[in-house]
Amino acid sequence: MKLATFMSPGEIALPGVIVGERILSLQPAGYLSTLEVIAGGAAARASIEGYLKRTPPGAWKPLEKVALLAPIPKPGKLICVGLNYKDHAAEAKMEIPAVPTIFSKFTNTVTGPLAPVILPKNTKKPDYEAEFAFVIGVGGRHIAAAEWREHVYGYVCLNDVSARDFQLATSQWLMGKTFDTFAPMGPWITTADEIEDPHNLSIRMEINGEVMQDSNTKELIFGIPALIEFLSSVMTLEPGDVVTTGTPAGVGFSKKPPRWLRDGDEMVVRIQGLGELRNPVVAEG
Repeated sequence: MKLATFMSPGEIALPGVIVGERILSLQPAGYLSTLEVIAGGAAARASIEGYLKRTPPGAWKPLEKVALLAPIPKPGKLICVGLNYKDHAAEAKMEIPAVPTIFSKFTNTVTGPLAPVILPKNTKKPDYEAEFAFVIGVGGRHIAAAEWREHVYGYVCLNDVSARDFQLATSQWLMGKTFDTFAPMGPWITTADEIEDPHNLSIRMEINGEVMQDSNTKELIFGIPALIEFLSSVMTLEPGDVVTTGTPAGVGFSKKPPRWLRDGDEMVVRIQGLGELRNPVVAEG
C-alpha cells in the first residue's frame, strides 16, 4: 500500500491511498490523518482494504489532479542518523562510527513533494542529502534488533537539506539542519510488505538532471535493526515517528569545487521502490 497526504478542494489535509495513477481519500473510511492510519495498525489496514473493495470508481481522483503534501506533515519525532554510509564517511574523511550518530530536525523543516526548498539569506553553503527513511508503526521501548520488522510501518524518501556553515560552526549539528523547508519528504509512504529487502535499494540524488549521488542502502553502517534497538534503548518510539538513515557519498561539500544549492535548481531523490521526491530550490525573498 502507498499511503499519502493530499490537499482536498476544501484546503484540508487528508490521508489517501494511491493505486497506480489514482488516489482515494480515506476520510469516508473514518481516517483524518496518516498518523491515525499508522497508529491503527493491522485493524486499520484490514478496514482500508475492505473500503477499497466497496468504493465506487467515481471516488478515485487522478493523482495528477491533487497536491501531495509530506506523508506525515507533523511527525512526533524526526530522528536523523549522521555518517551512516561507508562511502560518505570516507569522503568526509571521518572514521566509521562505533555507535550511531544521532541528531534531529524540528517539524518546521518538513515539506512535501514539489514544494520549494527555501535557501536562507544567512547561509552560503546549502547542501543536499538524499536519504532513505523508515516510519515506525508499532512503538515501544527496549526493542530487540531481531524484532525490527514488527515495528516498521513503511519507507519514504527524504532530503536532509543542510546549511554546512551553520552545521559545522559548532559540534552540535541541529542549527544547520533545521531551517524551514529543510526536510522534504514523500511522495508517499510505501508499506513494509512491498519492500522485500530495505537494505538493498538503489538511492540517487539528481540536480537539474545531473546525478550527484548514486549508491545503495547496502552501504549503511547501521541498518534498521541496529537503529531501532539503539534508539529504543533511550526513548520510546511511537507510531508515525520518522527515522532517516543518513546519506551516501556525493554531497555538495565533497565536490571539487563544492557544489552548493542555487536558486533555480531542481533536486530529485530516487529510491528503488519508493518513487521520486522532486523539489525546486528558491532563494529566500
